[in-house]
Amino acid sequence: MASLRCKRDPCGVICLILTYFSVFYADYVVIQYVLIPAYADSVWGTLHGSLFNLVLLLLLACHSKAVFSDPGMVPLPDTALDFSDLRSQSSRMNERGCEGWTVCSRCETYRPPRAHHCRVCQRCIRRMDHHCPWINNCVGELNQKYFIQFLFYTGVASLYSMLLVVWAWVWRIRNERQGDADKEGEESPSKHLIVAHYIILLVESVLFGVFVMVIFYDQLVSIITDETPIEQMKNRLMIKDRSASFSSSSSSSSLPSQQPPHHLPHATRKPKMALLREVFGRGSVFCWLLPLHSSLPSVGGISYSALPDYDV
Repeated sequence: MASLRCKRDPCGVICLILTYFSVFYADYVVIQYVLIPAYADSVWGTLHGSLFNLVLLLLLACHSKAVFSDPGMVPLPDTALDFSDLRSQSSRMNERGCEGWTVCSRCETYRPPRAHHCRVCQRCIRRMDHHCPWINNCVGELNQKYFIQFLFYTGVASLYSMLLVVWAWVWRIRNERQGDADKEGEESPSKHLIVAHYIILLVESVLFGVFVMVIFYDQLVSIITDETPIEQMKNRLMIKDRSASFSSSSSSSSLPSQQPPHHLPHATRKPKMALLREVFGRGSVFCWLLPLHSSLPSVGGISYSALPDYDV
């Protein structure tokens, strides 16, 4: 089943290859050109090497979980459904607590509230955030935790590698001033090759570090506000349409002007910590940093199956 969740999207496959290549290249440069020359006779070399590889190991573990985990696909029905009487069933939907269920014309099935269709995965995803080519999968209700952990460890690895490269560069400059570089010139790689690796790793670390930290912040804001980017976009469009309709109606009416609606009614806000625990699990906060399986989030008692709780 895990292999089926890894989509054959060309862009996603290229991003996966680029991700693993960047990780292994960073590890190679840090070990071969940073730690071994600068900390060859020191316990700090072993310590930094162990910590850096531990971060990379967690990064790869979180990335693999995000790639191969089910993002929250809405199950498809075993047989074709008949939607002809959908309008007559709407009152019973509200009475039985199924308000918000919609019909996906592409999947030809019912989908629960806050589920959206992904054109790449060709399935409806519960609480879909976006389709990320870097994991070749959707970011949804069930794998958002692993995706955020992957972003976090990528940022930590980028910052760690930048600090190590800068320190190694400073160490090399000091040795050159003291004349030690001439003694090691025959055994060590070319100075230009080392500098080239340093520059490439610095550029890679800055680009990936800034990129993932921006997305990491956006993910946390999305969780705390309990609103996915798709929902934010829809709400903005609805607010814009309401404001436009309000302006047109107020201009054609002789009634005193009123303030246009600036926000849409939203469900009762949950505490921020409760929203975070719905994504990262209800265990210890320390476990939030590990790619451990957490219990499925509860969504108002609704059971996500192929059919809502009413007769079809």
